[in-house]
Amino acid sequence: MILLRKRRAIPLRAEDIMSQPPVTVTMDTSLRKISEIMIDKRIGSVLVVDEEGKLRGIVTERDIVFACSQGWNADERKAWEVMTENPISVKRDENILEVIRKMRDVNVRHIPVVDEEGKPVGVISSRDVLDIILTIMGLASAIKEAAGL
Repeated sequence: MILLRKRRAIPLRAEDIMSQPPVTVTMDTSLRKISEIMIDKRIGSVLVVDEEGKLRGIVTERDIVFACSQGWNADERKAWEVMTENPISVKRDENILEVIRKMRDVNVRHIPVVDEEGKPVGVISSRDVLDIILTIMGLASAIKEAAGL
């Protein structure tokens, strides 16, 4: 009689791989300031919040490129003019596979993680996803090597 071991799922959630704390700006932050923040912090997006700290939008590198291509004055133009309003977001406890599917389905490289009040607590970028995939692949390789396979 062959006994099979029950396979266990690794319950990775959004909060396990998100970058935190999220970098936020207000609706009236200039595109120049946003660009400087992105360069200084080496990030590809900032989250736009209202006066209560709730997520209202996201500005990405693509948005900055768009503004530049239109010849916009980065000192005069504001976050609200280029941001994606009401971006798709996820909760902390959302399964990471569902998060990745959402990112793929809507073709985004950054997805905010929000709390129950709609306030950002982190961001998951495609880089975060790649990092966890590399970690898992490294573990699988190490296990395979240790087993002599």
